Amino acid sequence: MKAKTNLLGVGILTGIASSLCCITPLLAFVAGTGGIAGAFDWLEPFRWPLVIVSLVALGFAWYLNLKATQDDDCGCDTKTEPSFFQSRTFLGGVTVFVALSLAFPYYAEAFYPSNEKEVVFVQEKNIRTTEFLVSGMTCAGCEGHVKSEVNKLNGIVSCKVSYEEGNTIVEYDSTRTNVEEIRTAIERTGYKATKVERP
Repeated sequence: MKAKTNLLGVGILTGIASSLCCITPLLAFVAGTGGIAGAFDWLEPFRWPLVIVSLVALGFAWYLNLKATQDDDCGCDTKTEPSFFQSRTFLGGVTVFVALSLAFPYYAEAFYPSNEKEVVFVQEKNIRTTEFLVSGMTCAGCEGHVKSEVNKLNGIVSCKVSYEEGNTIVEYDSTRTNVEEIRTAIERTGYKATKVERP
């Protein structure tokens, strides 16, 4: 039973660690402490190995739980009633928790408020577009965090964020905000923003 408990611990820890780089931005957003958002982006290259370790550990824990109880040498039944922490109910709960943790990068953006702005009146001549390279983003949750922070600024017409491209493209009203305010908003999330200079 100790092996199963150890496997559950490994499954939980690796499940959380595999998505920690995506969970942290949401926690930072909720707490209002954007600077820690990119603290675990170094885990991103290890995501899939951690996912595999987590799945193997949980699979083996299920195997140990489901395998038939063996009689001892004297033919006596050695089956005892397991505690709650050794039960299939607990193992099932842990499995669901780990599955939700592993899938978090795919649904993280749903936790960020939709603060898209409806621009009522902007003169065409005042609209500018700027692009920033943003380092440290690893998933859709990172995109949601950056987009939410930029859209808090006055004068934002549109904001497109891509962790895959590592960039943010912002259309804004130059009479109401500027490039430095946009850069500051992005960097409040904990990511580094570098303006792309166009020739």
